[in-house]
Amino acid sequence: MSADRATKLLRRVSFLIVPLAYTAQLFAQSIVPATPATLYTEFQRQPPAAVMDAMRGEAESIMGRMGIGLEWRALEAARGNEISVQLAVIRFQGKCDAAGLSPHRPQPGALGWTHESDGVILPFGAVDCDRIRSFLQLDLLSVPAADREQVFGRAIGRVLAHELYHIFTRSAHHSPGGVGKAEYGVRDLLAARFVFDEGETAELRNRQLRANAVEPAR
Repeated sequence: MSADRATKLLRRVSFLIVPLAYTAQLFAQSIVPATPATLYTEFQRQPPAAVMDAMRGEAESIMGRMGIGLEWRALEAARGNEISVQLAVIRFQGKCDAAGLSPHRPQPGALGWTHESDGVILPFGAVDCDRIRSFLQLDLLSVPAADREQVFGRAIGRVLAHELYHIFTRSAHHSPGGVGKAEYGVRDLLAARFVFDEGETAELRNRQLRANAVEPAR
């Protein structure tokens, strides 16, 4: 019996955005990743370069602190004979850009989810860009237009990292705080810094070491 595990993300508070230049300083230190995990992506609508770059940078920064490197590949280019120690397939639904925002209230619904079968987390997930846009648009409108796509892409990267967390650890577990927690607010997605908490990071690295001991997947 199969089911989807949805990421519950709730609107909580609005706040002023910390300058993006300061964000780069916060992420100055990085952890050398372990064997890269292969991430296959498929977009319903290809995002602008600024959104894509920010999403990739944020996901790589968050997952790198877990000891997981990401090797990005387009799903449409997969030949079926690739070998990976770990892999994930993520489909991005809707419009992954920050154009055409409106000051409307967000529609309820999960922003991301992973699939499972008989209690086993499968390497397939989805990120709903339309819902992320709806969830954040009131606050994104207050961000300078020149920074908006980068801020939005960073938020998508955080939702992506949460789903990869479930896939690569093969666990439905959530932590009390940080990227691994069950519910996000607007502050979590737009803050200058958002990572796994220290306790969760140590646990996830241990799980990652065990995961790396399995045979490569094709």
